[in-house]
Amino acid sequence: MSRFEDRLLAAVKAAGLKPADNGAQGDKKNWNQRLSDNLALAIAAELRDLGMDRALPAEPGQVGLSGAERRLSGGIGAKKVDVSWATEDSGLIFAISIKTIMFRDNSTGNFQKNLTNRRGDMLIESVTLHRRFPYAVLAAFLFLDAGAATDDLNPDGSAKKRKSTFRNAFPRLRLFTGRDDPAGREEQFEKFYVLLLDSNPFAPSIRAFEVNNGEKEIDLDEALSEMITLVGERNFDLYDGTDGRITKL
Repeated sequence: MSRFEDRLLAAVKAAGLKPADNGAQGDKKNWNQRLSDNLALAIAAELRDLGMDRALPAEPGQVGLSGAERRLSGGIGAKKVDVSWATEDSGLIFAISIKTIMFRDNSTGNFQKNLTNRRGDMLIESVTLHRRFPYAVLAAFLFLDAGAATDDLNPDGSAKKRKSTFRNAFPRLRLFTGRDDPAGREEQFEKFYVLLLDSNPFAPSIRAFEVNNGEKEIDLDEALSEMITLVGERNFDLYDGTDGRITKL
């Protein structure tokens, strides 16, 4: 298991036992928030270890005077950014948006209900940040409950008419990734990933996929290394991004 994956799984464990799908809304909301906060802290810690020394969020006191997520002025208003690396010289350099869909809809029994809303939230973030920071590298991590891969089946194992939420995510999201040029479309992320998360705190697991290929599972360390390489390419006068690390020139 890679260090990055190990960190993410530790963050999942720390969120505790997931409430039942039909549990109290407040309990589900609080658990979701713990999960998202823990994942953001884990990702930012990995980025700091790879050379982005002031990446946020951080535990209180770890980075300057504030350990909170960063609030940035964007092209269409200020926006809180889940994970970010910014400097006084360059502004926003790298950011990761984290969204989760971890509970079944009680009426349909699938995870589809919030997929369109999550997509909309992410695209607003991308436009807001890219409009002000066109050279920033933006990545999106959409975590789906592992059950989203099989919610196309009835309890008896027979197939429903609709595809699983996991399969439906790819055609709905692949248009919004692959921004290779700083002059490209603002709503596109440079990288977009769909992750199937089994949140069992005793034996959690993550399977990751680029949103333009739902058949090929990817290695999280390799994915992060690709993002760092792109950060180096966008900031070649200041940073080197080879070998999976950021080095100041």
